[in-house]
Amino acid sequence: MLEDVLLIQEKHREVAKGIVKEILKNKKEKQIIAISGESGSGKSEITHVVAKELRKHGLFAKPVHLDNFFKTHPLERREWREKHGVDKVVGINEIDWNLVNRTVDDFKNSRKSSMPCVDLVTEQVDTLITDFNGIDMMVLDGLYAINTEGVDLHVFIELTYHETKKAQSARGKENTDEMRMRVLEAEHKAVQSLKPKADLLINMDYKLVKAK
Repeated sequence: MLEDVLLIQEKHREVAKGIVKEILKNKKEKQIIAISGESGSGKSEITHVVAKELRKHGLFAKPVHLDNFFKTHPLERREWREKHGVDKVVGINEIDWNLVNRTVDDFKNSRKSSMPCVDLVTEQVDTLITDFNGIDMMVLDGLYAINTEGVDLHVFIELTYHETKKAQSARGKENTDEMRMRVLEAEHKAVQSLKPKADLLINMDYKLVKAK
């Protein structure tokens, strides 16, 4: 996402180093790592650091943000959710999975790929053209990223929006009003339903552990 605000802390760096160790232990051609967690939990920060760390090992990793793949336009999403009912529509099915799968397929086959990219300043949806030729890994992050087909390593952040309200405010993405809180609660339920898919967990103490 263009103009996203990253607040990288030491905890993100430590967790990212652990994830990179796991990646290198099981390295394969055209590997996909997915990182899921609730709003403000540090997905984008960890994704950025993981990609940068992999570069130190001679591997090119492309961050891809699932927030770019919502079916509804950012300027229309709030109204659309209110009209159709937050509890009914907020969740995994808001993502254009056909487009996600096409992007994954382009990556695996080293093709040029056109994908949406949200500008957080204008809230326009731009088109990003990426050449996946020579890209070794895709690091996919988003609320529902580990739901993506073909993922090799699934990482789940256990922090919920209850613990990350301060981070959400600092990033300044959305106003925190009654509607936003309803959305966060609906997202919470949807994200938590994906936890059983996890290979690695980032626990409440922000430590990387193996999923049971």
